[in-house]
Amino acid sequence: MSHRPTVFPALRYEDAKAAIALLKEAFGFTEIAVYENEDGTVAHAELAYGNGVVMLGTARPQDEPGRPGTGLGPSSVYVVVDDPDAHHDRAATHSAVHILRPPTDQDYGSREYTARDPEGNLWSFGTYAPDLPGS
Repeated sequence: MSHRPTVFPALRYEDAKAAIALLKEAFGFTEIAVYENEDGTVAHAELAYGNGVVMLGTARPQDEPGRPGTGLGPSSVYVVVDDPDAHHDRAATHSAVHILRPPTDQDYGSREYTARDPEGNLWSFGTYAPDLPGS
């Protein structure tokens, strides 16, 4: 079985450059690639955490109906981390991050916290890692 992820969350931001900076500085993501449009907005970006990747770009009002664009509303992404408390402490120092739930032990054995980014997306970080079929 390959260790390459097969599901990649894809998000649109009004200010994708600020989102990239936040993901790197507050949450510890690593920039893989950033491709810009001619106007300097982000056409496509890929950021990694562990063996996962999130893709993002600048929301564009000219996106045709039915395609991802503006007005989508917040998304929610869960990221597995080894030490939610240390990860939380790093994120909490970033002024653009709003912690909604501090590190908390869950009934199902995970320890996790939830933060909201400036554009309303929810980012949960914790120790819960679902078993994959066949693993």
